[in-house]
Amino acid sequence: MKITEKAAYIKGLAEGMKLDKDSNEGKLFKEIIELLEDITHEIEDLNENAMDLAEEIDTLSDDLADVEELLADEDDDDCCCDSRCCCDDDDDDDEEPVFYEITCPKCGETISVDEDVLSYDSIKCPKCGETLEFEFDSDEDEDCCCAKDDED
Repeated sequence: MKITEKAAYIKGLAEGMKLDKDSNEGKLFKEIIELLEDITHEIEDLNENAMDLAEEIDTLSDDLADVEELLADEDDDDCCCDSRCCCDDDDDDDEEPVFYEITCPKCGETISVDEDVLSYDSIKCPKCGETLEFEFDSDEDEDCCCAKDDED
């Protein structure tokens, strides 16, 4: 039985009891029954609103999934790389870092650095303090979408 049906049943019971509406008890029961009816109508309205909102949320969720899929497809299409996207850091997590050996021209010290250190453009030699600068003249870097994004 729905809540509105229960409230109507209680109202019918009270009317069937033929309570004196002028007595204190009769006035109290009348007010309680009116309150129950108001509460049931409010609850029904809230349930309807909740159902409408749930439908809207489902629609928005579906639309968002479509947008995410579109954006993911665009990212794949715009990639400048052939086999592995240089922009995708997720693939790098499983790979071993690549190290490069650099010899300081001042003191002759050989230093091993990884790609992250090379991205700083320069470092100081740990032995003599000489500034070691890194320059790249690769055409691949200019065509890469990462290089374009960095310029913006």
